Amino acid sequence: MIDISVFFQTLEDLWNQKITPQEAEKQLRQLLYEDLDFVKIDHHRALRKGFPEVVFCQGKTQEQIITILKKMSKQYPNLLATRVQPDQFQPVQKEIPDIKYDATARMLILERKPIEKKGFISIISAGTADLPVAEEAALTAEIAGSFVNRIYDIGVAGIHRLFSHLDQLWQSNVIVAVAGMEGALPGVVSGIVGRPVIAVPTSVGYGAYLQGLSALLTMLNSCSPGIATVNIDNGFGAG
Repeated sequence: MIDISVFFQTLEDLWNQKITPQEAEKQLRQLLYEDLDFVKIDHHRALRKGFPEVVFCQGKTQEQIITILKKMSKQYPNLLATRVQPDQFQPVQKEIPDIKYDATARMLILERKPIEKKGFISIISAGTADLPVAEEAALTAEIAGSFVNRIYDIGVAGIHRLFSHLDQLWQSNVIVAVAGMEGALPGVVSGIVGRPVIAVPTSVGYGAYLQGLSALLTMLNSCSPGIATVNIDNGFGAG
């Protein structure tokens, strides 16, 4: 992973005349982003966010995905790619043998240098149908360096299931609550447990769920304080 020491090393090499001003300019320019014509890899993101740019694969060709990930895997020990279809995995694995695929989260994961874990995040879901989004959040948080506790299928349709996990939720630093249908779970949890809640609406439901819009509006309109809501199906953003 690129860190700020690369920047200072370039300046030191220039000062000591180990590299030319033109070489220094090229190195610093690539530190910010790398132009591959069809994509500009944001190398600066590792500096300002603490983790490299995550590749969103939906809408990209197989060749574009491979090109981006091969380039980044030479520079970063840990990588994530989201919204990856099963048939896209093997062509990538041929080029990057140690990359892994999680079919539930639809993610490619490269973890050559695990980050030391800290904190305690609970990822909860209302139902089993919410698992792809919940697992996207969980795996994102884990590779970024957090301990993750998964508690699934505890929606308000059987709210007694939630109550049996309250001790774990109180031990959490943050709770990520994933729900479709009417999206009530984050508001209920926030009203019971004094921890920040990140609410994730999913595009799961019947009829008037409106592809997740109903859950999104419920979460945005919750009267319980301490809730931050991300976009529909955005498990990565929550993680």
